[in-house]
Amino acid sequence: MCPVREELIKNLNAAAVGAAMKCSVSVPTMAASEDLTLCCAAWDPANALVELSKEFEAQSGHSMNFEFIPWPNFADRMLNELNSGGKLCDLLIGDSQWIGGGAENGHYVKLNDFFDAEGISMDDFAPATVYAYSTWPKGTPNYYALPAMGDANGWFYRKDWFAREDIQAAYKEATGQDLREPESQKEMLQIAQFFQGREIDGKTVYGAAIFTERGSEGITMGVTSALYPWGFKYENTPGSYDMEGAVNSPEAVEALEFYKEFYETATPPGYTNSYMGESLDAFKSGQVAMAMNWFAFFPGLYADPNTGGDKIDFFVNPPQNQEGSTLGGQGISVVAYSDKQDAALEYIKWFANPDVQAKWWELGGYSAHNSVLNDPGFVDSQPFAGDFLTAMGAVQDFWQEPAYAELLLAMQKRVHDYVVADQGTAQEALDMLIEDWTEVFEDEGKL
Repeated sequence: MCPVREELIKNLNAAAVGAAMKCSVSVPTMAASEDLTLCCAAWDPANALVELSKEFEAQSGHSMNFEFIPWPNFADRMLNELNSGGKLCDLLIGDSQWIGGGAENGHYVKLNDFFDAEGISMDDFAPATVYAYSTWPKGTPNYYALPAMGDANGWFYRKDWFAREDIQAAYKEATGQDLREPESQKEMLQIAQFFQGREIDGKTVYGAAIFTERGSEGITMGVTSALYPWGFKYENTPGSYDMEGAVNSPEAVEALEFYKEFYETATPPGYTNSYMGESLDAFKSGQVAMAMNWFAFFPGLYADPNTGGDKIDFFVNPPQNQEGSTLGGQGISVVAYSDKQDAALEYIKWFANPDVQAKWWELGGYSAHNSVLNDPGFVDSQPFAGDFLTAMGAVQDFWQEPAYAELLLAMQKRVHDYVVADQGTAQEALDMLIEDWTEVFEDEGKL
């Protein structure tokens, strides 16, 4: 997932640059030694990717350079780069929502011919990741990326606090239930409310860190983590853009009201603009009992000397009416404006190798390759591996339309205004969101 700013709207909807480069590619011959640049977000998996890619350099003779962009600037920087036909990136690990614009605007090389010639099958990757990271139009066998980094929104918690006899007894007295990993969204809120303002070891702690950030994508990614388990849908019929009764269904209204209650009753004071970094900081500082964040950060959290190891544990986003997790993650694409496409395709071929994918997982990247995910030892390979598999089996993603930035900005405004700014009702927020999205799709000629 990636942040966006309002100035991206114009760029995302710009006419394609370099239309002549929008095409499938032929199979490359072995490229002469090249200096390749791979662009991606600056976060924990980036370090693993650098280490992993040393093997490609040794085998291929190519040199790998990395352009890491901080999350708040990632979308702005990369989408401007693509829309201007820039040659900074030969390879790009871009967010799932970029795939529509990347394909339709000719930014990404279509990979079908290359996959066929090299024997790379999308059947070898988890279906949810192929659908979300690789295909456009959705569900068609038109591939513009190789699944690179599976990810979903999950939770981690202070296992050491949950295990304390005094805290267990207090929770039992307060709720009549045993303190455990939550099995529903409402139980999770109950646990968070129990910890809210509680004193542990002489320090006041709070229930949970959730996403409330307005400027990029934060609160949308947080709110959807409640909406999806309640049964939220973007359309009554996929591909219809028929949103009335889906986006603003009674279940959706209840889920949005739930998220507002969570924010108001179970988060740290002043927690009005929080996303990934703030969630990590709140947990690592011992401020909260639980925290929402992407699975991508879980290896680093587990390794943390202060709050990791035996002090931490993980759980999948709990169900309510159904299972549901917010999709994260990215695919890796060859940039159509690169002068080094043959060498970039060599990297794609190398990265798709099952042995490389296994090492990718070992280093802290989230492989989407079935040979890794279906390995009998996978579930026990990390304390969060089983939760990751469960989450990826019930993920949903935000609109992947070429106009997704406009769609995202509208949702950021409507849900932040309601949840954090305390404006209007949940019903009104979702009704207005439908109006916003309808206008976008009308402008796109899809309604």
